[in-house]
Amino acid sequence: MLASTAALSDKAGMAADETHRAIEAVFRIERARLIAALARMTRDVDRAEELAQEALLVALAEWPKSGVPANPGAWLTATAKRRAIDGMRRRQMQARKHAEIAREREWEADMSAEATEAAIDDPLGDELLALIFAACHPVIAPEARAALTLRLVGGLSVGEIARAFLSNEAAIAARITRAKKAIARAGVQFEVPRGAELDARLASVLEVIYLIFNEGYAATAGPSLVRPPLCAEAQRLARILAGLMPGQPEVQGLLALVEIQASRLAARAGSDGRFVPLTEQNRARWDQLLIRRGLNALGRAEALGGADGPYALQAALAACHARARRAEDTDWRRIAGLYDRLRAVMPSPVVELNRAVAHSMAFGPEAGLALVDAIADAALLRNYAPLPAARGHFLLRAGRRAEAGAAYRTAAALAVNERERDYLLAQAAACDD
Repeated sequence: MLASTAALSDKAGMAADETHRAIEAVFRIERARLIAALARMTRDVDRAEELAQEALLVALAEWPKSGVPANPGAWLTATAKRRAIDGMRRRQMQARKHAEIAREREWEADMSAEATEAAIDDPLGDELLALIFAACHPVIAPEARAALTLRLVGGLSVGEIARAFLSNEAAIAARITRAKKAIARAGVQFEVPRGAELDARLASVLEVIYLIFNEGYAATAGPSLVRPPLCAEAQRLARILAGLMPGQPEVQGLLALVEIQASRLAARAGSDGRFVPLTEQNRARWDQLLIRRGLNALGRAEALGGADGPYALQAALAACHARARRAEDTDWRRIAGLYDRLRAVMPSPVVELNRAVAHSMAFGPEAGLALVDAIADAALLRNYAPLPAARGHFLLRAGRRAEAGAAYRTAAALAVNERERDYLLAQAAACDD
């Protein structure tokens, strides 16, 4: 009897653990959307994050007994909103703030389950997109906009954001804090702007969406090479933005870029999780539906006169790879020419590095070495693993194996992502052999 009771207890414990894992998984999925809804309601990003965490704690207490609800996002939102209203009522009793009483009535009118679900699921009034536009408001410093949105929408840690920006954690944390304070001081509305204001803030929004995508496409740290949910979120946001602004060529260019790049996600890692470079990927694993969607969006961008926009040019680069059935069919001369055009409209050391790679493939490794040596002292690339990695690749192709191995080991020492580090060390070992 005691053994039977112990077995039942073990099963109950396992069931509770599984429920907790399910709750945490749901929260990770719903977190950004939940914070967006709460930020719109409270006009306070810090308070929105606190309320979201409180809703998670309530779910951890109640869902193991009642089960995960049919619409967990709506449940979490309703719970968090009720706690927000309760907190406001307490403040009203203390200070009798008449303006907050009026806002309370407005919130309570929106508290039905149907209204909550509609607010979550309405694609044109998307609260996540509204949150991004709020994070890109002119009152926030340009360098802080992307960091804040990656924190709120992407759910990235300060350390991950710092690595994405090639910066340090203290600087990024300070940016995020200042951005939140600026939003609170200005009373920023958590809504998608219209007209001229929308156009003015569009460039920052496009940058933020692409940074979110890049964090999913090439995770800055940890054991996983990719984070598909982040890529999917960036794709969803890009599609919503393209629906809202169908006549904006750079929006179409961004959509084309993320769709084509996402088509390669399944092929970027082997069955053992190891990194697989573009030229060695199994192209049968590329998602042809996403490629077609991306090429269609690129066609729209070019038809709108945006062929030389930064995102349209990057999409055209991705399209060169997507159209090549085999790696050896890649038109590297066209890619080198596209990088020459991209360099003119979006100058940066990272673009220069990618241009060097393209020129090395089109015109030989010595051409790549000359270009990469010219940017070796750029401050932004000083601790950037892809720089010595590219140099190692050029040196290996030039037959300078010992120098290539040293460059690969330098790159591995700088790499933060475990899979990329393993790949670079394997390349170094192959040079030694």
